[in-house]
Amino acid sequence: QYDFRKGILGSPWVGLKHFKDFFKSYKFVMVLKNTLTLSLYSLAISFPLPILFALLLNSMRSQKYAKVIQTVTYIPHFFSTVIMVGLLTQILSNRTGIYGTLYTMLTGQNGPNILASGPAFKHIYVWSGVWQNMGYSAIIYIAALSGVDTSLHEAAEIDGASRIQRIWYIDLPSILPTATIMLILGSGKIISSDFTKVLLLYNESTYETADIIGTYVYREGILGGKFEYTTAIGLLTSLFSFILLITANFLSKKISDNSLW
Repeated sequence: QYDFRKGILGSPWVGLKHFKDFFKSYKFVMVLKNTLTLSLYSLAISFPLPILFALLLNSMRSQKYAKVIQTVTYIPHFFSTVIMVGLLTQILSNRTGIYGTLYTMLTGQNGPNILASGPAFKHIYVWSGVWQNMGYSAIIYIAALSGVDTSLHEAAEIDGASRIQRIWYIDLPSILPTATIMLILGSGKIISSDFTKVLLLYNESTYETADIIGTYVYREGILGGKFEYTTAIGLLTSLFSFILLITANFLSKKISDNSLW
């Protein structure tokens, strides 16, 4: 139980008290559920889309247009989280945003407040993340595709393989090891979400579906002064992330022979 006057060594040792308090907290189930929901939803969407995007860019006949598209799509990655949330607010505001303006123009009424909708929060969070990071995430797969031997495509084309067949049997297997590594790394983040984005995007109306472990720790630790309690929670999340990473690596090695170690 940390005491500023006594320091770490002089403060009383309370064992597992803070861990027990977290597990018994009425917020525990809610913040864990919200964290897992956002993380798993984000992983399920943001993992395959960059792969598909990279495959489509690589198969375009005009590489000039492909590079233009790639450049345009990875620019949002360089926007800070604050700017991204500001853009979302300007676009989705039901009064002054693009969405609200169009809704009022078409119906003559103010549109529903999407930003204050709990069920809509996870979709806004995940798909805005796709918009921001898909182009940048695809770069690593495009780099892997650039190493594919062109003679394989030429031989397949001579044998009558369609473009879809060449993507399925040549391109996709060539980036599978890279995709496996990225999936393993992504699985280690399941227990955590983008704290800054959630903190800036959520409000009192969306607490039930948007409050995650990171924002709970911020309120209890930074604002509430429970440093030892939130440090215990941080230790738990790090431990769970480590276990998930080890498990994902083990399963990947057993199933596909691709792993980090």
